[in-house]
Amino acid sequence: MYTLCIRYTLDPNKIRAFRTYVENESDVIRKAGGAIVGYFLPTDFAGPTNIAYGLIDFGSLAAYEDYRNALANDAAHKRNVADLEGEAAVIAMERSIVSRCDAPTAG
Repeated sequence: MYTLCIRYTLDPNKIRAFRTYVENESDVIRKAGGAIVGYFLPTDFAGPTNIAYGLIDFGSLAAYEDYRNALANDAAHKRNVADLEGEAAVIAMERSIVSRCDAPTAG
């Protein structure tokens, strides 16, 4: 299992626009083969107020490549990205592929 970890640096005044993007993109991601672990938005409680994360699971690196190709050809994805760019909500985005290391159970 591999997880795509996307770190977004956001304009903190445009969190709502980013939330709308996530809501609109979720079905597109699933249709393209990604299993959404979750999207995590910043809070005012602790830490930076402009960093968000998206985590999407894939069974293999080949499945990730298929996902990328599916997104590249998906009209709804292109529209969602254009809408997000039009809002200028995302300042920067970093992608990494990580593998999960489950903590051992107590006992």
